[in-house]
Amino acid sequence: MNAMPVAQIGLGPVRHRRLRPVENAFAYDTYFLMLPMRRLAAEPCPALQRNRFGLLSFHDRDHGDGRADALDWLDELLRAEGIADADGEVWLQTYPRVLGYVFKPVSFWYCERADGTLAAIVVEVNNTFGERHCYLLAGERLGYGRDLQARKVFHVSPFSHIVGGYRFRFLRSAASERCVVRIDHEDADGALLQTSLSGRLQPLTKASARAAFFGVPLMSFGVIARIHWQALRVWVKRVPYVPKPAPPDRFVTR
Repeated sequence: MNAMPVAQIGLGPVRHRRLRPVENAFAYDTYFLMLPMRRLAAEPCPALQRNRFGLLSFHDRDHGDGRADALDWLDELLRAEGIADADGEVWLQTYPRVLGYVFKPVSFWYCERADGTLAAIVVEVNNTFGERHCYLLAGERLGYGRDLQARKVFHVSPFSHIVGGYRFRFLRSAASERCVVRIDHEDADGALLQTSLSGRLQPLTKASARAAFFGVPLMSFGVIARIHWQALRVWVKRVPYVPKPAPPDRFVTR
């Protein structure tokens, strides 16, 4: 989206609301990286610890099939799915490792054409059972501010069945450098879960990385702790437990 894309860091809240069979909601502050992966392949960011330890760091093997070059994996996936025009920048929105630790519930790959328009979005989901699945969004309706849909096929929560689908909406504002991601899980009776992640973007520098690290202490550890705490709250409210099924046969759902 920029003439000379630079690595960015976004600070803002995560919100989650369960509507049925009981209500449960929470919100907390977090931060995430927005990385121009093609530019970083040509010119590393001085403030980003890549594939090595740091206060905040990014490791390629945390994505895709775990290979040493995550962008190489993504390009291979796009070719296999017949998407040949994602030859512009690829922005990866993801959580960093904090002191070497991370759990990434979801990451987003925004794959642009040479003119900056979106060719595809890959939604990369991890569950707490060590499994990973990708939803590929593409087609004529693809774009910021539009409702995009995918059938749910991957087990994420032990308190949610694999039914219905997801409704995604992505917003990017160049004027305010703000981005918003909203994900609603719906079934035949309507909305089940509503989740959003938003933040105001700024260049990733050593100063902004330190400010995020100390502003939200031990953020990655907090993510996994809150997931289990909220699961306990839902269990106490007597939401039925759903045993984990086998993962989907295909790694990518389109």
